[in-house]
Amino acid sequence: MAVLRQRLPFTSGVTLAMLVLAVATGALWNAAEERAVYPFVAYGLPSLEAGRWWTMLTGPFFAVIPWYYVPMVGSFALFAGFAEWKLGTRRAMAVTIGGQFVSVLVATQFLALCRNSGWLWAERVAGSLDVGFSGGALAAVAIASATLRPPWALRLRAGLCVYAGVAIVYVGTLADLVHFFALLLALPLGKRLVGTRRAGAQATPNLREWRVLVVAGLLLLTIAEIVMFLVPGDGPFGSDDGVSLSAPELVVLVLLVVPMLNGLRKGGRVAWRWAVALSAFVTLQGLAVATLVGLADVFGGDYDTAGLPLFFVDNLLWTVELAVLIAARHAFRVPSRRRLRRHAQGPGPALARSLLGRHGGSTLSWMTTWPRNTYFVREDGRSYLAYRRHAGVAVALGDPIAPDGTAAATVTEFAAMCENSGLVPCVFSATEATVAATRELGWQHVQVAEDNVLDLDGLEFRGKAWQDVRSALNKAAKQDIEFRLVRLADQPEPILAQVRALSEEWMSGKAMPEMGFTLGGLDEAMDPATRVGLAVDAEGTVHGVTSWLPVHTGAGKIGGWTLDIMRRSAHGFRPVMEFLIASACLAFRDEGARFVSLSGAPLARSGDGFPARPVDRALESLGRVMEPYYGFRSLHAFKAKFQPRHVPLYLAFRDAADLPRIGLALSRAYLPDVRLRQLAKLVSSSRAR
Repeated sequence: MAVLRQRLPFTSGVTLAMLVLAVATGALWNAAEERAVYPFVAYGLPSLEAGRWWTMLTGPFFAVIPWYYVPMVGSFALFAGFAEWKLGTRRAMAVTIGGQFVSVLVATQFLALCRNSGWLWAERVAGSLDVGFSGGALAAVAIASATLRPPWALRLRAGLCVYAGVAIVYVGTLADLVHFFALLLALPLGKRLVGTRRAGAQATPNLREWRVLVVAGLLLLTIAEIVMFLVPGDGPFGSDDGVSLSAPELVVLVLLVVPMLNGLRKGGRVAWRWAVALSAFVTLQGLAVATLVGLADVFGGDYDTAGLPLFFVDNLLWTVELAVLIAARHAFRVPSRRRLRRHAQGPGPALARSLLGRHGGSTLSWMTTWPRNTYFVREDGRSYLAYRRHAGVAVALGDPIAPDGTAAATVTEFAAMCENSGLVPCVFSATEATVAATRELGWQHVQVAEDNVLDLDGLEFRGKAWQDVRSALNKAAKQDIEFRLVRLADQPEPILAQVRALSEEWMSGKAMPEMGFTLGGLDEAMDPATRVGLAVDAEGTVHGVTSWLPVHTGAGKIGGWTLDIMRRSAHGFRPVMEFLIASACLAFRDEGARFVSLSGAPLARSGDGFPARPVDRALESLGRVMEPYYGFRSLHAFKAKFQPRHVPLYLAFRDAADLPRIGLALSRAYLPDVRLRQLAKLVSSSRAR
């Protein structure tokens, strides 16, 4: 609380004042509107005409009835606090207080102009009073939304407009009118008041933003129908009697719209067609009614006009939705799942290996040639990204394999392909170069691992830091343990049988299933392109196994090797891993390799600093939870014996709203054969042990 008071003094001060006055005046348990003093506290046209100007200052601190304090105080703390966090205290005070005063004054003046025009709603509302700080809070959050990155700014503004639109058209109280004018005046001024440096990027709507607009419009119309059914009212355009749907009609509408909203969110072509059909049906219905009314006027017929203004406004909104759907038709080209599966077949690992050998890649790039990967290849056929599709997310693995200077274009086209396929794009275990390319798209990133790279030029295991490695090499020599760098597929059956037994022994000691994606197994080690290190004693017993993936550096050359699997016997030579890694480094150095990667352990990195961002803290917590089961951090600490240099690996993603789905997709990528329910049971049983 002390931190909030220091960081948000205006918001915390006003919130505290609201609660103190509520208790001191008894408004927290007795309705303020029922007290005789209410006209001297509440703002509105009657108060201003009576000269009670101070109600503009007193009204914002009270609620009409006790339970209104919950939404009023809560929304003020949320909206004004957000504005103060983003804009600073002085600017937040100005827009919140100014927004409250201006929205109330404009609303009262609007009612003063309209009350004698014969508009019954304006006449009725002009005589009402209200309290609360909601107008200022809405103005503040509307202006602060300009500081958000796309598409968050549009999402927030769409939500505010849906609320204000439904409230003013279908309910129409004085508070709703104040809210309407607060947003109407604040939204266009957001970028100007915030300043260009702090404002989020502004450009023409992209595919996602068009989809947000369409979804927001359909959501507004559906919520409006629900509000008219549940809360019958008499708003600015008349009573909703005869306009609102019946219970069966409302159920049918909701059953149609809910899957439609999900499909539109993903850019589905079928959902767009259904939405167009629904909007066109309502629009044509409105045209038919208008035609009947016109004919009745011409021929002197008797036609009940009660509720017609609201009916035509409601139909006009559906017509606007239809127009937006047609204007945004290019954003809804995602085919059905059946068609996606039909066209899912693409180039295979052969093309990937060819391009990887030609252009080179990162230390993880050989993993893109493994099974279960799908390939996005640019139209020129010269570059690709390997990805796995889970939970509606395309998880690209590592950097693009592309000629120099075209990586950014490959990522851009990959993101466009995902948008047109209804997929959420992200790049997992990307290096700084790819992160820089995604920044141009407005993406964010978070470090998810740390590669451990050991340069082989001049490598000598001398000095105190290498004591454990030297001891392992010396002990292996004394015990006649030999290092063999082989291709596992060429080994005799007795050796293969021992390697399989070591792997099964290693797996049997794990409470959790074996992981995949960026972690290979024996199937990948059997690839002839993969080198395998074996520790074999004089009797032919295999004490440990490591596998090494080639790192292509372009022009058909292999410049290094990446450590993949590590298996050891629980009863064999104890420092066998130190021996195997050190021996492989020496062997690769003698062959002309420039470096080896000891690979990066997921959710592990060096450094003692506490992560500042919420997403970093979440990954830190996840790493602690997973440590007892997979030992990623222990493995990372073990690799530190070899004095590697650390290369951060990142997850690049569009925005934080995608992270829950990306997290689910990554869990399925690493554990493709384990369902979430099974995983939860495994974790529970492991904890019980």
